Amino acid sequence: MPPKAAAPAAEKKDEKKDEKKADAKGGKAPAKGGKGKAVKKEEVKDEPLTKDSFKKSSGEIEDEVADLTAGQKRRLRKGRYVAKLRKLVREFKNVLIATIDFVGSNQMQKIRIAIRGKGTVLIGKNTVTRKILREEAVKNPKLNNLIPLVQGNMGFIFTNSSLGDLRKLIQANKVPAPARVGGFAPEDVYVNPGPTGLDPGQTAFFQALNIPTKIVKGSIEIINKVHLIKKGEKVTASHVGLLAKLDVKPFAYGMIVTHAYENGSSYAASILDISQDDLLAAWLRGVRNVAALSIGVGIPTAASVAHSIVWGFKKLLAISMEVDYEFAESKAFKERAAAGPSKSAGPAAAEEEEAEEEEEEEEEEDEGVGASGLFGGDD
Repeated sequence: MPPKAAAPAAEKKDEKKDEKKADAKGGKAPAKGGKGKAVKKEEVKDEPLTKDSFKKSSGEIEDEVADLTAGQKRRLRKGRYVAKLRKLVREFKNVLIATIDFVGSNQMQKIRIAIRGKGTVLIGKNTVTRKILREEAVKNPKLNNLIPLVQGNMGFIFTNSSLGDLRKLIQANKVPAPARVGGFAPEDVYVNPGPTGLDPGQTAFFQALNIPTKIVKGSIEIINKVHLIKKGEKVTASHVGLLAKLDVKPFAYGMIVTHAYENGSSYAASILDISQDDLLAAWLRGVRNVAALSIGVGIPTAASVAHSIVWGFKKLLAISMEVDYEFAESKAFKERAAAGPSKSAGPAAAEEEEAEEEEEEEEEEDEGVGASGLFGGDD
């Protein structure tokens, strides 16, 4: 009998609480049977999500979220992410795609601060991201090139500034971290020779990893430099245990930019390492190759015209010097040739002149010797 009496008392208390909440909000208390609660859920579900929801104060947002169920909170977060993604896709033309493996929330916040005013970081579920990009691609077909890049643990960095400079800012923000079992080494890991500070009882641990050691002054000392983990190799528990004993944090984790999307074109992020000077040098090499091919086959092109003009002028100048015919452009060359080598020619020209004089003297001596032998010489 006592439990039956306690149940109505508990229901009355719940009704009083609901009435107080309703009075505070200016509404009515929900009716018995749960109808009021169902209506409340439908009202929250049907409430449209607009850009104004981002402008609400933190106090208003906390009040709204406090009264929602877990499912309603997820829908609210999803709606805000969708609205923000649509806004950024329409506002920005350039996007960096980066992996965020082993990147903590504190480090992510530092990256956001570092690129503030230059880019916007957005991270969400890949399924939702692909769905929104497909919908936006109906109006902007260029976004179809961005959809295949949405895979794995990744995020977007939207920007309208230089992609290369922004990539350098992002990848410069790295945090040293210990090795984790099952992960893949992003770079080679070496163990340097020297004292470890470990007692001799742990030599078996080093022997299992084929690391040569010796005991010096009661502690283990590594003899040679050891290549412990190769780049791309899977990290094992033994590797992690040794590095932890040596208090070594071999890796530095951060956002790694893998691809870039620039106004409809997507390409590997390594292309951003190419500078303007590299592009100009490659273009000049191509121009020289085209000019050489054009001259070789005798077909003039825009790249070979300058060379053809120079060679033609040299031929005209040579003819002018031989036939003693002057024209305006050859006069300066003839005057310089008549004046002899100038001082500005430097020591090279002087050495050539001396070499020529020595050759002439040798020739004269040879001629004299030949002549004396012909007439029998002096007795």
